[in-house]
Amino acid sequence: MTVRVESISKRFGSEGGAVAARSVSFQARPGAITTLLGPSGSGKSTLLRLIAGLEVPDEGRVLIDEQDITRLSPQHRNVGFVFQSYALFKHMTVADNIAFGMKIRGLPKARVEQRVEELLGLVQLPGYGARFPAQLSGGQRQRVALARALAIEPKVLLLDEPFGALDTQVRIELRQWLLSLHERTGITTILVTHDQEEALELSEHVVLMNQGQVAQAGSPHELYDHPADEFVASFLGGANVIKSRVSAGEAKVGSQSIPAPHGARDGTPVQAFVRPHNIRVRRPNGDSPVDLGRIERLTRVGGFVKMYVALPTGESITVQMSKVDLDLLAVEPGDSVALDVVDAKVFAQRYSI
Repeated sequence: MTVRVESISKRFGSEGGAVAARSVSFQARPGAITTLLGPSGSGKSTLLRLIAGLEVPDEGRVLIDEQDITRLSPQHRNVGFVFQSYALFKHMTVADNIAFGMKIRGLPKARVEQRVEELLGLVQLPGYGARFPAQLSGGQRQRVALARALAIEPKVLLLDEPFGALDTQVRIELRQWLLSLHERTGITTILVTHDQEEALELSEHVVLMNQGQVAQAGSPHELYDHPADEFVASFLGGANVIKSRVSAGEAKVGSQSIPAPHGARDGTPVQAFVRPHNIRVRRPNGDSPVDLGRIERLTRVGGFVKMYVALPTGESITVQMSKVDLDLLAVEPGDSVALDVVDAKVFAQRYSI
């Protein structure tokens, strides 16, 4: 089932109130996971609630499989919704939670019981039907919430920060489990998250939101390697921002000269966005002092090291490298190093990030 959002706008409060979505359009492809990604307050959860029918748009429409559902009530949209808080009924068993939606739709008891057992197996919780939510771990409760959403056999599955309340290891495990579940069900899924790693790992299509608008939409590869503007470049990958100016059609970034943005004249201020893993560090070898940096701090994170380097311009950048590479380099805080930029995205400076 294809989900299409067309020119959706939503404002909360009276005239002059907060704008949660401003003329947003995108399409979620059938049988794929589409992620609405963005910082807090960018409008992604509001869009999910508009698709679910939990909010009504001021303008625009929502279509599922070419049917306009904009004015349909939530129960008539046939979508499954999973909240970050799970929203399980504490006084009901796992089986009753999963069966709830089927019972209010009047399905035969035998079919409900059969479907509950099928879903418990699907979410890898066979034999857990008689337990209560308080007897489950956070990851298990999240899987029950997903089973409940799938019980009504929805056309579309909507997930609002489904792993946000879980610790890192459980999040990683559930991501893999969700991918496996999606492969088995093939249901069109729209996921909301602010976690870019989660979005890039799970999604076939990413809609990056900023201040209620679509900043860029495309495959994870397209957004990561070909950002449309400064916001996209800075949000994905934790890029360093290095200021420069155009000279002879190029911008100087460290010791490298990068082609300037199309149409940028000499003297135009630009910002170069360089991800920490796209900077190579080496010992100086006759480099000019203006091409060198000074190591301020080294932080080891498992097998990787973050190196914080002060540039002669007064800017500070972060470099990421393996512990093995650092050991071979044999440098310490206070040492001077030469920096080679492997890849940078350069934009004319319009505003501060």
